[in-house]
Amino acid sequence: MKVRFETTPKGEVAILPRAEYERLVALAAEAAEDAGTARLVAKAREEIAAGAPVFPLAVAEALADGENPIRVLRGFRGMTQVELATALGITQGYLSDLESGKRAGPLALHRKLARVLSVPLDLLAPVENDLGSPEAPSRKKAAQRAAGRKTPHR
Repeated sequence: MKVRFETTPKGEVAILPRAEYERLVALAAEAAEDAGTARLVAKAREEIAAGAPVFPLAVAEALADGENPIRVLRGFRGMTQVELATALGITQGYLSDLESGKRAGPLALHRKLARVLSVPLDLLAPVENDLGSPEAPSRKKAAQRAAGRKTPHR
């Protein structure tokens, strides 16, 4: 590497070839990304130690891909529809309608589902949009958090 140093009124500066400068900039960016990843991993470890739920990658991906969270999480917990419906005090047909999207169900039921499935409510419950009407929660963000992934800002 060919570097030349010059003294200026503001101090000494290094002059180096552009290719070398760009290589150093890329290395600095990579180091910053690695530091950010290390912070995310440390935060995830703290959350897990504090009892945050952890899911296998396949479950997190299924949730992030928009699959029905009740069906995915019921399967993850190894429950049949009949077992889950019994635990919730609803019929298997009603649970089937929830899983297929034919019915949304009240928030109270989603709270009960979250307790029975031992998952955060935001993976299951409908949320209201700015217009006050229910819409699907940001399951992708919640699933990515559960898998320890960084979520993009919108």
